[in-house]
Amino acid sequence: MSTKLAHGASGALRRFAGWVARGSVGHPLLDGIDYWDGPRDSPSQMETLFAIFANVLELDDYGEPVNEKHAERRAAAWLYKYCTGSLPPGEPELETWKVALY
Repeated sequence: MSTKLAHGASGALRRFAGWVARGSVGHPLLDGIDYWDGPRDSPSQMETLFAIFANVLELDDYGEPVNEKHAERRAAAWLYKYCTGSLPPGEPELETWKVALY
């Protein structure tokens, strides 16, 4: 038996990729931060960004996302820290499981 992503989960991943590509991920958290240099020079950083989004994203019993904006924010917070050296003010640290590459 094969299991496919529900349309909602697939759409969440597609939207996240679009936000990253357009430079609007985590809006307004990353406004004014040019985050392209790091991931372009180190593709594993882009891999980590997407892993955080996927690890934090929760799905309901039908495979539909229930916390898409939160998953985006946590990924954006990590990217903010990667670019600036610290998390945004008031943002909690990312637990190890959130940045794990499975």
